[in-house]
Amino acid sequence: KIGVLHSLSGTMAISETTLKDTILMMVEELNAKGGLLNRPVEAVVVGPASNWPLFAEKARELLEKDQVAAVFGCWTSVSRKSVLPVFEELNGLLFYPVQYEGEESSRNVFYTGAAPNQQAIPAVEYLMSEDGGGAERWILLGTDYVYPRTTNKILRAFLHAKGVSDNDILEQYTPFGHSDWQTIVSDVKDFASAGKPTAVVSTINGDANVPFYKELASQGISAEDIPVVAF
Repeated sequence: KIGVLHSLSGTMAISETTLKDTILMMVEELNAKGGLLNRPVEAVVVGPASNWPLFAEKARELLEKDQVAAVFGCWTSVSRKSVLPVFEELNGLLFYPVQYEGEESSRNVFYTGAAPNQQAIPAVEYLMSEDGGGAERWILLGTDYVYPRTTNKILRAFLHAKGVSDNDILEQYTPFGHSDWQTIVSDVKDFASAGKPTAVVSTINGDANVPFYKELASQGISAEDIPVVAF
C-alpha cells in the first residue's frame, strides 16, 4: 500500500494532479503485470488542497491510519518542509518528485529532482552562450517561497561570478495564484530595452503560469526577443 499526497484543488492542482494521475497509471500497469512480489499494489490518494499545514496532517494520516509503506507526494518545497518532521518522527518514506533548492537532506526522503547546480545553472550557462543567445541581462521571476528565493540566491551568486552586475539583474516575486501580470511583464519589457540580450529565469509555480504566459503574448514578447526558461 502506498500513499499519494498531491493537491487536487487550489493553486497547485494544475501541476500536482498530473503527478497523481501518473502514479495511478503506473500502479495500474504494475498490477496488470502481477503487482509487486505477486501482490497487488493499492494507492491511497489524499488531497491537501494546496494548503501547506494540511500536507502535514494528511501525511500523518497516511502513515498512521492507512499504514502505507511509502508516500509519493508534494511539489512545492514549503509543502515538503511541512511534512518532513512527520516523516522523520514516524520513520516514513517520502518520494519527492520534482526539482528543489537543495540545502536539505533527510534519511526519510528520496529527492528525485535536480538541485540548482544540476538544472538552473546549466540552463543559465546555455543562455549565456552564443548558441543560447548570449544573454547579458537577467530577469529572475519567482513565486514567493523558499524554492524560488533560494534558487535565485544561488543564481545571483553564479551571475556575479560570471561578471554580471546587480544593475543587470531584475528579481521579482509574486504570491501563489497571482493573476495580474500586466505591470510585471511591462517591467520585463522595460528592463530588456537597454540594448543588451536579456533572458527570463522563471520559478513561478502553479496556476499563476497561465496568465503569466498569456500576458507575455499579449504584450508581444516572443522567445526570439526575450527567452524564458522555467523550473
